[in-house]
Amino acid sequence: MPQLVGNALIGQSGGPTCVINQSLVGIVETALEGSAIRNVYGAIHGIAGVLDERLIDLGRESKEVLEAIAVTPCAALRSVRKKPTREECAKALRVFKAHDIRYFFYIGGNDTAETAFLLNELAVAEGYEMRLFHVPKTIDNDLRVTDHCPGYGSAARFVASAFLGDNQDNRSLPGIKVDVVMGRNAGWLTAASALARTHPGDGPHLIYLPERVFSADAFVADVDRVYKEHGRCLIAVSEGIHGADGKSVIETKEVDSHGNAQLSGSGALGDWLAGEIKQKLGGKLRVRADTFGYLQRSFAGVWSDVDAAEAREVGRTAVRVALKGDRPHGSIVILRDPGARYRARYDVTELKNVAKETRPMEQHFLRGDNDVSPEFLEYVRPLVGQLPVSARLSDLPVARKL
Repeated sequence: MPQLVGNALIGQSGGPTCVINQSLVGIVETALEGSAIRNVYGAIHGIAGVLDERLIDLGRESKEVLEAIAVTPCAALRSVRKKPTREECAKALRVFKAHDIRYFFYIGGNDTAETAFLLNELAVAEGYEMRLFHVPKTIDNDLRVTDHCPGYGSAARFVASAFLGDNQDNRSLPGIKVDVVMGRNAGWLTAASALARTHPGDGPHLIYLPERVFSADAFVADVDRVYKEHGRCLIAVSEGIHGADGKSVIETKEVDSHGNAQLSGSGALGDWLAGEIKQKLGGKLRVRADTFGYLQRSFAGVWSDVDAAEAREVGRTAVRVALKGDRPHGSIVILRDPGARYRARYDVTELKNVAKETRPMEQHFLRGDNDVSPEFLEYVRPLVGQLPVSARLSDLPVARKL
């Protein structure tokens, strides 16, 4: 099959991560290696930039600049949250034709895959030959088919490190502490807090995830039990916890263009949970709450080496598959080889398998209503890497002379 000759365009969409630019650079460097792709362009603010023809020439950047971009957090091309209409998809296709875009790589999560799916449908319907690939990215780790998502390992490393420190803080000045972590529909990121348990009695002592129904009364009873046992209590809570009716504990009317509730820009959930504890267990208790918010997805200098390498490789794989030509469109996935030693390989799945829908944590990764299983820890450890050392004094008392 003769290679399709033309230009390539890259966009970034959705929430930024520490390693999203690794994927960007992986695409650029691989695209420039061959002769079928003449120019490599970038769309500023994703699909919005395509519609406005805000394109830049990435092929002019030096290798030194690209490598520096690769280790810079957040989206170098800037990001967007936009679901294009059919009319906008038609306009985007006209832009593709005007710039001879024959390869489009869109880096993002499930909403990004949905946009790629819509664009591909229209390109096929109009008979415009191009290769269109979704390159996975999300700290939520909730894309279907793939074992895990680029961006997750680094954000999980941040969460685990934050809980390592917060556990020491909570042990130094005992009290009740609530930490709210990102995770609208799935608890993958919050669950990574369990990696902070280094010594007996370490927190988080309780972990609440969207995969379980949340009860305020049961929550307070759990906190009371742990506090009586340890004299303190550290709690990890996903922002997307919900009641039996499926509604979020803290309702919000603010949504993005894909209909996703905006949960991360407020400390309302943490404040409410702290208030419930104080009201029902006594106002004199030392109760505090923090919301990690947007810091956890792009904290400079805190990334997983495995995550960075895999993020680069999914970008490279997308170009290789596109140039090969037997798969004109799809989403790149990471698959884990069986065995005690962690090894990953890369494949492609249909866009429709990833678009829109999310993947919750599997049941065998959960333990009861407020914890995760040892199987989950085995799953997540190689993605996060070696965490900072956390030590303790022996607390041996001095012998009394009296």
